[in-house]
Amino acid sequence: MKALVTGGAGYIGSHMVRTLLEANHEVTVLDDLSTGYRDAVPASIPFIEGDISDSAKMRVILAGGHFDAVFHFAAKIRVEESVSDPRRYYRGNLVASLRLIDAVLDAKVPSFVLSSTAAVYGTPDVVPIPEDHPTQPVNPYGATKLAVERALHAYGLAYGLKWAALRYFNAAGAYPEAGLGERHDPETHLLPIVLDVARGKRPSISIYGTNWPTPDGTCVRDYIHVRDLCDAHLVAAGYLANGGESGAFNLGTGQGHSVREVIDTARRITGRDIATVMAGERAGDPAALVANVDRAEKVLGWKARRPSLDGIVADAWAFMQ
Repeated sequence: MKALVTGGAGYIGSHMVRTLLEANHEVTVLDDLSTGYRDAVPASIPFIEGDISDSAKMRVILAGGHFDAVFHFAAKIRVEESVSDPRRYYRGNLVASLRLIDAVLDAKVPSFVLSSTAAVYGTPDVVPIPEDHPTQPVNPYGATKLAVERALHAYGLAYGLKWAALRYFNAAGAYPEAGLGERHDPETHLLPIVLDVARGKRPSISIYGTNWPTPDGTCVRDYIHVRDLCDAHLVAAGYLANGGESGAFNLGTGQGHSVREVIDTARRITGRDIATVMAGERAGDPAALVANVDRAEKVLGWKARRPSLDGIVADAWAFMQ
């Protein structure tokens, strides 16, 4: 397979590049380096610095590349920022993605795999959450991702584009042997913030609410190893290439872990004290987000192979070291 990876210098995208290379596929990376890192991409593979919203450039790249699949990771991902600056998200996530998809159609690339999110569900009525749960995002980040999914559905019906929207729950972990892990700036994900406290880079971690309707009163999330996410993308591309039906798939482990559980696991793995500060609940924060992963297992034949929270934390900690 010959693949184009947009956002391939970012956290998940760089892991996807490594997954493709280790499976002996041909890879080209496109990234504007606004949040990604050039050193996360092996120097031996083609790298194009560019913006997916540049329609003319994307048409040239895709027309000349003869790609079998596009893996689309280039996006804005900070929920709080999407609320304070929605214009940036509608332009960066929706408008830019539509321009990319138009270029994909013009170049007759057969398959498109979208990095989507559980944020399309909003506050769930049922946990674990199935893919047919109502999609009612509560922030512009989730709304823009859902809009791209809906465009893909319409384009698939009208133009025959094969697509998969992979709805991530909480991506975490690292590939320390490859020098890959989380390097967001600013960092907003729980696990790297917790580990920053462990290594003395932050004084404490805030726990937003301790009276949620969960076993220990703190929010519960489904943490999935970043390498499992990438394996699922590869499986999804193969599924589409073999005539599989386009659609959306949850990617998670089907298991929930609370904020306190993540912190306690990090204390045990690192052997260090991690100070906590109690804070108020954040508006719009669901008590629990856990994936129903039956569809991915039954249709794609994919299941997380690294579901252990201990393993996820250990890999992230090893990368930080």
